Parts: sequence; structure tokens; C-alpha cells
Amino acid sequence: MRVLPVLMLVMSNVFMTYAWYGHLKDFRARPLLFVILISWGVAFFEYCLQVPANRLGSGYFSLPQLKVIQEILAMGVFALFCIFYMREKLTWDFLWASLCLAGAAFFMFRNIG
Repeated sequence: MRVLPVLMLVMSNVFMTYAWYGHLKDFRARPLLFVILISWGVAFFEYCLQVPANRLGSGYFSLPQLKVIQEILAMGVFALFCIFYMREKLTWDFLWASLCLAGAAFFMFRNIG
């Protein structure tokens, strides 16, 4: 089932994005060591999804295709996180960067029959 690894990568990206950036909102006043430990704890759940997603996905996608899928999902999850959780606006440059990723997807998947 091709969609399961992609869904697992979406969820792993939710954990990853929070681990990397959530502390900027939720733990700004906490000591850095505390924030690092919390982020590691969150990242554990990211890896619990990401590693099996890549293992399953490797049965359907090439390694470079998995990487491009990961990057596109990361940008999408980050955009939603940025807008809805962090309450920040995205610039036009984010759109242009996302279109570059769409181009990467085109080249990675254009020869699939």
C-alpha cells in the first residue's frame, strides 16, 4: 500500500517540526538543556514513524523518491505549523521554494509507468 508510508511520513513530520520549532513558542523561557531533552523526547516519536515509513516506502519508491517525498511533506507540514500554530505569515519566497520542490517531484517521478 503506497499511501501508508506517505501518511506515516506526514505524521513523522508533525513531530519533527514541533521538535525543531515548537520550543520557540512553548518553552522560550525554559533552560536550553530542558528544551533539548523535550525535543529529543518528541523526536523519538518522529523516528518511530519515520524509520518504518522509509522501510515500507522503499518497497514502492526509490531512495531519491523517498527523499523528495519527505522534503515536500516537510514543507507542507511546516507551512501549516507556521500559519496555524506559530501564527506567522509565509512570504512569497516560501511559495517559490515550494514550487521548486514541485519541480523536483516532477523530475523524480516523471518516468513512473
